[in-house]
Amino acid sequence: MLVVDDDRVIQQLLEVNLELEGYDVKRASNGDEALKLVRSFKPDIVLLDVMMPKLDGREVCRRIKGDPATAAIPVVFLSARAQDMDVNSGLELGASAYITKPFDPVDLLQTVEKVLAGETVFPSS
Repeated sequence: MLVVDDDRVIQQLLEVNLELEGYDVKRASNGDEALKLVRSFKPDIVLLDVMMPKLDGREVCRRIKGDPATAAIPVVFLSARAQDMDVNSGLELGASAYITKPFDPVDLLQTVEKVLAGETVFPSS
């Protein structure tokens, strides 16, 4: 599993919660780093912040989904942007879920489990 967020506190929170559930977690602080890790170890899922400097989460998702070698990797957006147009944009880019910050760690874990089981999980409006 790959966690991508420019906020180290969020990275650590996600890593601790996910590792407690038995997931192997790698972290990236920006989009370029994330793409390198996605290509090198092909995670089973990517938890991806939308708003990051330089290469934002939307572009990272676009590149993951646009590469045949990584297109099948599920992407879950994590964002403080919760308007319908933001969520819809995530769906159009091929994300499997869109979680708004602040998030409940239990809800996040349930969403990860559902996505890994092949479900698409978007908040209802």
